Amino acid sequence: MLEYVIAGLVLGGIYAIASAGLVITYVSSGILNFAFGALAFFIARFYYYLHTQQSWAILPAAVVAIGLAGPAIGVFLYAVLFRFLRFSPPLIKVVATVGLLVAVPSLAVVIFGDQAIVSAPGLAPEPVRVFQFLGVPVTMDQIIVYICVAATVVLGAVILRYTEVGLKVRAMVDSPAMADLSGTNPGAVSVGVWAVSTFFAGLTGVLAAPIIGLDAHNFTLLIAAAFAAVVAAKLRSLPIAVGVGLLMGIATSLIQRYLPPNSNWTTEFIDAVPFIVIALVLLYNLLRYRRVDEVEGVGGALDRAITPQGESRLAGSTTNALETGSLGLVSKYAGPLVLIMAAAALPLVLQGYWVGLMAQAFAFGVIYLSWTLVTGEGGMLWLCQITFAGMGAITTAELATNHGWPVLAAVLAGGVVAAAAGLVVGLLSIRLGDLYVALVTLTFGLLIENLVFTLPAFVNQGLGLTLNRPSFATSDLAFAYVCLAAFIILALFILNFRRSTTGLAMNAVRWSEPGARMTGISVVQMKVIVAALAALVAGIGGGLLVVAQTSVAPGEFDTFLGVVWLAVLVTIGIRSTAAALIAGISFVMLPALAQSYLPSWTGNVLPIFFGLGAIAAAKYPDGTLAEQSRQLRRVLLRLAARQSAPLVLDGLPGGPAPAGAGGEGDGSNGHAGEQGGSRVVENVP
Repeated sequence: MLEYVIAGLVLGGIYAIASAGLVITYVSSGILNFAFGALAFFIARFYYYLHTQQSWAILPAAVVAIGLAGPAIGVFLYAVLFRFLRFSPPLIKVVATVGLLVAVPSLAVVIFGDQAIVSAPGLAPEPVRVFQFLGVPVTMDQIIVYICVAATVVLGAVILRYTEVGLKVRAMVDSPAMADLSGTNPGAVSVGVWAVSTFFAGLTGVLAAPIIGLDAHNFTLLIAAAFAAVVAAKLRSLPIAVGVGLLMGIATSLIQRYLPPNSNWTTEFIDAVPFIVIALVLLYNLLRYRRVDEVEGVGGALDRAITPQGESRLAGSTTNALETGSLGLVSKYAGPLVLIMAAAALPLVLQGYWVGLMAQAFAFGVIYLSWTLVTGEGGMLWLCQITFAGMGAITTAELATNHGWPVLAAVLAGGVVAAAAGLVVGLLSIRLGDLYVALVTLTFGLLIENLVFTLPAFVNQGLGLTLNRPSFATSDLAFAYVCLAAFIILALFILNFRRSTTGLAMNAVRWSEPGARMTGISVVQMKVIVAALAALVAGIGGGLLVVAQTSVAPGEFDTFLGVVWLAVLVTIGIRSTAAALIAGISFVMLPALAQSYLPSWTGNVLPIFFGLGAIAAAKYPDGTLAEQSRQLRRVLLRLAARQSAPLVLDGLPGGPAPAGAGGEGDGSNGHAGEQGGSRVVENVP
């Protein structure tokens, strides 16, 4: 028993340090850093470079990597990104940190190389000494973890409670607005907090590397597990986060003792323990408080008055609706029509292997449409769309291969299964704040990935499942057009949904839930409808994808791979159906082109660009395609203005207007031309 407790304290100590860094940044900036694991990996990889590859001693390598590079990275990220996010909507904050999560590991590979690392050193001299404690072996690496946890708790408590710096940080936590009025510089405090947070990230990375290895995916899973302690602490209590982290590590180790050691299910269940903790904590809070929201209890009346409310959308503006409406039907739909014709022509131009890739690209476009619905229209950041795609894929393969269903009927059935799961997730998360919704959907994806996708029937001894294409579309070319036709049908459905009464009601909910309730709109009903429809689309897309590939391995639907998919779409445009098609083609074709015609190192550059594109959502929430569309509309409006007198609309505010309906959805927060205190909008119909 003692042996398992000691081992559990090591894992729990790493959870505790990571959760401390996450809580510190959240309470001081309102940002839950989803990139914490990626930063931990980057700093641990830098430490390995200094200590192992450059033969530095442990102390100077640790001082430079953890003590200098870590805080410097935090200060740099605050200067170029995080200081602009404090009053951004929660979805923008999450998407920006997701962009870092995607970009940082690939940046580490570009800088340090991609060689396989068998074992990573910790902070203990090698060979690592082993001591005996009550008959249980304890390594020096484990002792260092215990010391770091104790130092984190003691020094953190002393600094926060008894120093002037701690007083300023606590003032920022209690009421940023009042702290600012009292003479405290919020920017200076935030810089210090981000420096401390990335110091903790570096410490977590170096301590964890000997246990989990230097693999970016393992670090991301580790920090995702640490989210359980953060959620238990309601994102704000440092002592509770540290305590729950320690207890969770011990519980994980003890569970391992009592489960069959040689079972694959045991390994998967142990990996799922932190996510089960998240689910149980949120369920308890929902039953007790009826609603769990990250903004509850934050600051005072002044903070709530000046903090943007009801802006959890990634959506367009009324300005965009006015501009688009003034261009006429031809100009309005010319871009999407040209895109569809170009996409339809590509399979005819390409040959062999590339035609098969186009079929997969169109299937990915269908999956991306699910985010267009749930996030673009519904304003909910779901991180489990890849899980719904996986459900649709596995259901399609099972029904078509083992039960004799027609392939396309199996694809539709896979969509229905995914829709049922989406309905359940929507009902469970409907009373959660935006940030908790992201955490819950991430947790759901990881649970399904660990407990369902790994079932022997689906894994099939590592071979996965195979299936045939429909008899009328056995060739790559024919099935590519089947996927493109499915995309067009679903895109038209989304456009019609956007203009329907339900779509307009959903638009009102996205803009202001209290305002929507005042008009008699059921917020719960609207969100659940959109959630189920989005899961249906994702399931259909997953089914089409595996038919295009003629096989499915559940490992293809890794939850954090879905984060990369999301980053690709956010880069181009989250609300645009055209952007979904471009994102699908980009995600499939660009890596293939790089692999075939460019040096091997360029394969890691694309994720960096996709990650940076997601980060750019802080400035352009609707993506680069929407921004370019807005610029083109302005040019067309200026040309139209030369033929008719401009109409001046007094009273329109100078800033971006609320999200509006209409148009393709390529909206942006751009401004129309302004003259004096009025806005000029030409040819408003």
